Amino acid sequence: MSLVANTGKLAGRTLFITGASRGIGKAIALKAAKDGANVVIAAKTAEPHPKLPGTIYTAAEEIEALGGKALPCIVDVRDEKQVQKAVDEAVKKFNGIDILVNNASAISLTGTAQTDMKRYDLMHNINTRGTFLASKICLPVLKNSNHAHILNLSPPLNMNPYWFSIHVAYTMAKYGMSMCVLGMSEEFKPFNIGVNALWPKTAIATAAIEMLTGDTSTSRKPEIVSDAAYLMLCKDPKTYTGNFAIDEDVVKEAGIKDLLPYACDPKNADKLLLDGFLDDPSAMSQHRATVSSASRRGYHTSAVNYKEKESDTAGEIPALFSLIGKNLSADLVKKTQAVFQFNVKGKEEGVWHIDLKNGEGTCGQGEPKNPPDATLTMDGKNFTDMFAGKLKPTTAFMMGKLKIKGDLQKAMKLEKMMQSLKKKA
Repeated sequence: MSLVANTGKLAGRTLFITGASRGIGKAIALKAAKDGANVVIAAKTAEPHPKLPGTIYTAAEEIEALGGKALPCIVDVRDEKQVQKAVDEAVKKFNGIDILVNNASAISLTGTAQTDMKRYDLMHNINTRGTFLASKICLPVLKNSNHAHILNLSPPLNMNPYWFSIHVAYTMAKYGMSMCVLGMSEEFKPFNIGVNALWPKTAIATAAIEMLTGDTSTSRKPEIVSDAAYLMLCKDPKTYTGNFAIDEDVVKEAGIKDLLPYACDPKNADKLLLDGFLDDPSAMSQHRATVSSASRRGYHTSAVNYKEKESDTAGEIPALFSLIGKNLSADLVKKTQAVFQFNVKGKEEGVWHIDLKNGEGTCGQGEPKNPPDATLTMDGKNFTDMFAGKLKPTTAFMMGKLKIKGDLQKAMKLEKMMQSLKKKA
């Protein structure tokens, strides 16, 4: 639900948006379409994805249904020829490009040892190189516009070591996009091209995030980002440049005081998960940007709890594993296919395991007989909260309450396993 009224300022303007077939990119495209803008949908998805909805063609239909004009282009931002072809087609159809939105991005929230080089290359080639390439190729065309903007969906350049320590490869790739803003905003000033960055304050409910975490109830809708982007892109690029904006701040500055309609679930409006790379002001004031202060935050792909509530649950690890053991099954093993080792710290310190890869599954104290796919280390209290459904593994990991060594994707399967166990219990 959009809370920012369309003013018509983007009528007739041409936007080139990478990764616009779904999610935030599409939301920005649809917002501009309401003004009567032209939108170049530069994305890879030409055929329907088995798990993610939307293609460049379905996005084009939605844009034109709202009064905009669309040009769907099959573009892999890693391919210079494809980007150049799409820009040439845009110029031919719309006589130019006024706005470039670098939205395409790849993500892998893995530590150094767990990040294979293929995934590393993917993130850097799409995020940093793709942003640089699209900006470079659009530059000669943008110079001809009297309202030229480049907007990168990337975070503020926060040098807190915490954000590097948990997924250094991804942080480098996203910060590469932000460094483009830092450099190009100054470099392109003589051409009156505004170059800015926009980042969500909270987790945003997109199909990709839903597939990753299985839950968007503590997220906001993509419309808060598209509203903020619209407001930024309507500003005068001669004076508005070099900014690292946060969506919530932008819409508030525009007079939107009640942000409740942006929440996916209004009941969770005070429990929203903050996005990554944003330090909690209250923690920062006390600890001066130390790693320990940042690690208190709740962070999911994206993520910090606005109101982090401490649980009063006392750890009962043996009783918990007894309950888990009673609910293991061959079906659960088939669905999970992973061996987990838990290094529990605190009052009930010890090593536990759950084998959901072999036979009908086993669990108990000590290391697993088979090598673990993922080793999880956390405090006993947080551990019981996690299995009680009060703390999600994804959230715990991003809050710094859970450390994972090994296969992150298999570790995240714990969420579905816990839901299954909870139903049986």
